[in-house]
Amino acid sequence: MLNHVTAMATSLRQHLPFSSNRTSSNDSDVASYYRNHVAAITGAGSGMGRELAIHLAKMGCHIALSDINPEQLAATKQLLANYDVNVTMTVLDVSDNTAVEAWADNVMAEHGKVNFIFNNAGVALYSTVEGSNISELEWVMNINFWGVVYGTKAFLPLIKNSVKQSQFGEHGHIINISSLFGLTAQASQSAYNSSKFAVRGFTESLRQELNIQNCGVSATCIHPGGIKTNIANSARGNESIHDIGMSTGPKAIRSFNKFLKFDANEAAWIILQAAATNQQRCLIGNDAKMIDAIQRVFPSHYSQVLNDFHQLSRKLKPRRHKKLKTVE
Repeated sequence: MLNHVTAMATSLRQHLPFSSNRTSSNDSDVASYYRNHVAAITGAGSGMGRELAIHLAKMGCHIALSDINPEQLAATKQLLANYDVNVTMTVLDVSDNTAVEAWADNVMAEHGKVNFIFNNAGVALYSTVEGSNISELEWVMNINFWGVVYGTKAFLPLIKNSVKQSQFGEHGHIINISSLFGLTAQASQSAYNSSKFAVRGFTESLRQELNIQNCGVSATCIHPGGIKTNIANSARGNESIHDIGMSTGPKAIRSFNKFLKFDANEAAWIILQAAATNQQRCLIGNDAKMIDAIQRVFPSHYSQVLNDFHQLSRKLKPRRHKKLKTVE
């Protein structure tokens, strides 16, 4: 165990300090990257999608919003009313390829061009592999993975053409949201892991192809840790996780929400900065950075190392409290 700790600490030093990716010195550069461009966003009704829209509007970027929830989508559009940008909205199920293609065509018709697609919409499922049914797995994959594929396929040629036709050196970028769970696996998250690992592989391959083509368009894969969004409240699950010592229902949602600590507004800014600086991969949050480092040091045994530290943390917690009481 001591050898594990030493090796992990060596790796973590390469990632420290664990702080926000945001750098205030290049705020203006980031704004110029998006100003007078057009961005399409899925899952824009809440969470990071909504925050992305607000940041982009502030920077003078025109926006095409989409979400499956019409009320939340309208609320996001209303928040952008005071900005001098063109904002359109479409109620959209990203798992419907025909609908995504139609939305992309409408964005071109309404805005005349499109420069960015943020494939942000996502859902979660907690279940064991044995306990999940095929329809549950398909629900997760259709939204989290195929939604990203459909969005990328529908918008890529339009973005390429917009960049090619522009006489003003416009930018083009595809931003796909994976997850911390696109880097490491987690019990009860096999469906979510599968979808997010798939997004990672898809996006990294896409980026390589775009680099070879030298077409003026690039791609970035985003790996957020626990971001404060509604994903826990809308997650589906079943009682099969009782078999591995986990809870369901309100208790599970409370536990999930405790993991979601990073501010969605700040996460959105980090995403925008990552795309503007053409990062291949962007980790958001200390949890994502730490667990990624552990996975790099222990690629075959990271789950056991994480479990060991979790067990150690639980054992030490009461002692800390006892010590504090003694000092008082």
